[in-house]
Amino acid sequence: MKRSLLFLLALGVAAPAQADLVHQISSSVQLSVDAAAAQTTRLGSTYSVSGSGVSTTDGTTANVLGGFGNVTNGVPAITNITASQATSGNAFSFSQSYIEGDSTSTTSTSLTNGAVTALPLLGQTTTTGGGVAGSLAGTVTNGHAVTVTAGGTGTSVIGQTITSLTIGD
Repeated sequence: MKRSLLFLLALGVAAPAQADLVHQISSSVQLSVDAAAAQTTRLGSTYSVSGSGVSTTDGTTANVLGGFGNVTNGVPAITNITASQATSGNAFSFSQSYIEGDSTSTTSTSLTNGAVTALPLLGQTTTTGGGVAGSLAGTVTNGHAVTVTAGGTGTSVIGQTITSLTIGD
């Protein structure tokens, strides 16, 4: 009888349950302040002339085409020409254009406390002002409470808590 009682007791005792259970909590705060930046493109000089039925002069020499002269700080001197109708009563056309390019002077971009304070005057300039941290802040407590405080212009703050529960494989 004792044996059957032991056998019944052994059946009544449950084996421990086994399950793969993983619980993870992760909290973080990301703060960022935009940097100041400038991008510039220097433009070159161009000169063109065209015409027919005209006589040209640069004021000293007849039948010249004009054009570029000596270069100073990357900008060429220009020899302008004037045109007059070659034969009175005949058809004529004349066109002259000049675009002065950007100087290669020593002016450059400068930053002070993350702000663009001086730029060269070039043909194309794109400027982005830097952010101002101001009161930008973020905290995470050991209880995973996330607190964020907005900053000034050009800032961002991201606070997050990720909870995951994995059961089994």
